[in-house]
Amino acid sequence: MKSVELPILSARILIVDDQEANVELLREIFTQAGYTSIDSTTKPLEVCGLHRQHAYDLILLDLQMPGMDGFQVIEGLKTNSGDAYLPVVVITAQPGHKIRALQAGAKDFISKPFDVVEVKTRIHNMLEVRLLHKRLQNYSKELEQKVDERTAELRESEARYRSLTELASDWYWEQDENGAFTKVSGPVLEMLGIKVSSLGGNDSIGYSDGWNEAERETLKATIAARQPFLDFIFSRIDADGSKRSFRVSGEPMFNSRCRLTGYRGIGAELIAKK
Repeated sequence: MKSVELPILSARILIVDDQEANVELLREIFTQAGYTSIDSTTKPLEVCGLHRQHAYDLILLDLQMPGMDGFQVIEGLKTNSGDAYLPVVVITAQPGHKIRALQAGAKDFISKPFDVVEVKTRIHNMLEVRLLHKRLQNYSKELEQKVDERTAELRESEARYRSLTELASDWYWEQDENGAFTKVSGPVLEMLGIKVSSLGGNDSIGYSDGWNEAERETLKATIAARQPFLDFIFSRIDADGSKRSFRVSGEPMFNSRCRLTGYRGIGAELIAKK
């Protein structure tokens, strides 16, 4: 399996320790290891503001500091950071503080006095995990953006489809999975002889007499089989004896789970009523 290349050496690092000598020692270790973006502060009160400004990939945090200890800094970072991943490695000489720091939200710890190999190894491992986490976050955001863009394209395409079909036909309609009309453009109800008190309501729906039953049963069977139909011709005889013919085309609609949600289609009258 090919390894993932990560910009570990250019990761942004913040060293927090009230002892300037410790800061300089850690900075020297990181510089010799090849890290190129290293900030530091001896003032724990500045940490949250610096992290908001620079979004560090790793914060190396001493726990024993006057005024505001490392545990308080961690709580501040958890409150102020919009990132669910807290990139903190604590520095401590107290064995009992290690578990407490991990429980508080720190991701790892480094013991005092410093062991150079341990420092380099733990920092490298921490940054590797951190950068993979950021890459996953970015990928998720890109994927979500692509889905939103594709959804907008589909909605625009749907709007164009409806506009074109309405211009090219006498009517456009949509029905739900139970056959009830949900959207109608044009005199489809009157032309089809459908009697309904209110569109989309619970009123009963009836058809006027005179339809060619064989044609209508063929169309009903096509719809029941969830098949599209193109330029289907059917007719009816009106009360005055005149014949009216219609050409209809339709297609089934499905949701993202491939469940039938209804039909949509267009139609036009072929022979005007005399």
